[in-house]
Amino acid sequence: MHPAGAMPAYARHYHAVPMPPPPPMIGIPVRRVWEDNLEPELVFLRNFAANASYAAVTVHYPGVVHGAGQQSHGLMTAEARYAAMKANADALKPIQLGLAVYNDFGHVAAWEFNLRGFHPAADPHAANSVEYLERRGLSFRDHQARGVAVARLAAGLNGCGLFRRPGVSWATYAGAYHVAYLMKILSLGNDGGNLVLLPDSLGGFLDAVRQCLGEDVYDVARMAADLGLPPGLERVAGALSLVPPALSPRLAGAGSVLALQAFMRLKYYEVGGEVNRFRGLIHGIQVV
Repeated sequence: MHPAGAMPAYARHYHAVPMPPPPPMIGIPVRRVWEDNLEPELVFLRNFAANASYAAVTVHYPGVVHGAGQQSHGLMTAEARYAAMKANADALKPIQLGLAVYNDFGHVAAWEFNLRGFHPAADPHAANSVEYLERRGLSFRDHQARGVAVARLAAGLNGCGLFRRPGVSWATYAGAYHVAYLMKILSLGNDGGNLVLLPDSLGGFLDAVRQCLGEDVYDVARMAADLGLPPGLERVAGALSLVPPALSPRLAGAGSVLALQAFMRLKYYEVGGEVNRFRGLIHGIQVV
């Protein structure tokens, strides 16, 4: 563990990559978004995203119900892992989307979009996943009463200027399902809110990810494992002395902030910018 703001000794040998200011070490506030404040938050996101250089995404979803008890994940082929993920993402409904953005001026903003449509009493889910979210402070009653319609959010995100553009590096943690649900949400916006299934093949999915997020997609779980850090985003954040977000329970918005901070800390302090070997490797599909 390194003191806040300190650079480990082995990272000081790198000089080739200019280091941007790290995300603020004070708690970054998470902007909680519901139906009644969606439009002003989308306006702010569009303005902020105009100068974005890094972004991170976390999606909360109701667990895994298809293939959960089948062959060990590590023994499956990448195509089989993708097929299992696709079956779940196609059938289940996202609950929250967390989005954190770092801009060219060294500022960070984060959003937690609370979605409407998932009903624990009616929709398929894994009970332990729903209980986990409730323990962390998520209220399904609030989501049903005040949540954002997924199609409306999708239209807003597709028009915010953050996607399908060069120059933005994306981060996530153990990102297979997070990226899959993000792609599902964005696809709903492109098809008028109608149900859209993920591509049939892993290659088709990765092509769609590249078209939407670009080539610079990184998974903090893969980077952390390579550097010998403990598993789990919050444990990685603790090992890196990252400050938890402010004004938010430990849900999707907080996860996106920690993923963003962890990626930037690993990139610039731990590996001196040498992240090419991690590019495009999404933990849970290509890399286990």
